[in-house]
Amino acid sequence: TFFFSGLTATEKKLAEYKCNTNEAIQLKLVRFPEDLEDENTTFNPEYSHQVFGDDEVAFGYKGLKILLYYIAGNLSTLFRVEYTSRVNEKFDCVEADDVESKIREIIPPGFCTNTDDFVSLLEKEVNFKPFGMLLHTYSIHNEEAGEDITYQIYKADMTCPGFREYHERLQTFLMWFIETASFIDVDDERWNYFLVFEKYNKDGATLFATVGYMTVYNYYVYPDKTRPRVSQMLILPPFQGEGHGAQLLETVHRYYMSSPTVLDITAEDPSENYVKLRDFVLVKLCQDLLCFSPVKLMQGFSQEMVTEAQQKLKINKQHTRRVYEILRLRATNMGDAEQSRSYRLDVKRRLIGPYKKKQRELAKMRRCLRPEEMTNQLNQIDLNLQREQLEESFQQLVSDYRRVLERLAQA
Repeated sequence: TFFFSGLTATEKKLAEYKCNTNEAIQLKLVRFPEDLEDENTTFNPEYSHQVFGDDEVAFGYKGLKILLYYIAGNLSTLFRVEYTSRVNEKFDCVEADDVESKIREIIPPGFCTNTDDFVSLLEKEVNFKPFGMLLHTYSIHNEEAGEDITYQIYKADMTCPGFREYHERLQTFLMWFIETASFIDVDDERWNYFLVFEKYNKDGATLFATVGYMTVYNYYVYPDKTRPRVSQMLILPPFQGEGHGAQLLETVHRYYMSSPTVLDITAEDPSENYVKLRDFVLVKLCQDLLCFSPVKLMQGFSQEMVTEAQQKLKINKQHTRRVYEILRLRATNMGDAEQSRSYRLDVKRRLIGPYKKKQRELAKMRRCLRPEEMTNQLNQIDLNLQREQLEESFQQLVSDYRRVLERLAQA
């Protein structure tokens, strides 16, 4: 018994040296020297599993702090690891994780390790200008500052001087905020980069701060077209919830809309949040097209909608169908039994497609395996379950659609 209690004591002692890396990593976007001391400017990762493993734990330290501070515009980096104590290898026969080398694997070289160097770089920040070509300027009223703040969206590529190095620093944020992030091959010229900056004042000069960005890959479509596919999109946490994602996506859409060689725009493995954002932006773009007039919406989804949305707005068929369902919901009086029934059937007919396919595959399989009456019985059970799932999917969809329409009403 003594041995076991001794073990748990050691275990307890070692457990004190475990740190949650999402809490240990402290990120900042620094504009003024005083931001370094201000806890309100600090934010933490949502994810660190790609760097620290699925448990998101670093072992071997007490009071671990992994400081990753970035100058707001050009993202020059300060990287430091601090802790109150570290396990003693001789005494505990265990080794602390090499936290520093794990971070060095994802941040580019050339970072500062002490605050003085970082602050002197901060003074040069006035020379930083956005990369590439200005596409769009917009302003958002900021309650806290009590004024309108101006933002700009630029399109850049690797030929812009200094952009390659800047992008290396920028993409490290993906690791902390996108669950399945990966770095892209920047030597492939088919990538386009769209960047959002905020204009701010410092000692009478106008400076630029990085807000977020999007990468888009241009797929070739035979014989002479391209199909741009959104790969990654990130609005940095201090700027989230202010509407920058919608501004960025709409600007990118408008950029490609003007190109005769673009077929339509898609996205790679989109997250739920991205789908909601895209619904909002596409409905906003489509609502004034003639093919989406209330009368035509009530007649059902049509080839005319597909053609017009693709030709004028570069929207593909699948996304056009969602836009149609959202706009038709707006035009439908759901309190009217007939209108509501018609809408429900129309959406469920689309939703049932994958179920029907599965049903056919199952039926084929069972014909080989089971006697006839048993198959019918199983089909019946399946159908009831299917009806429930279908109703659930429909209700979820309608509530998502309503949120899009609410946001549209406020826009």
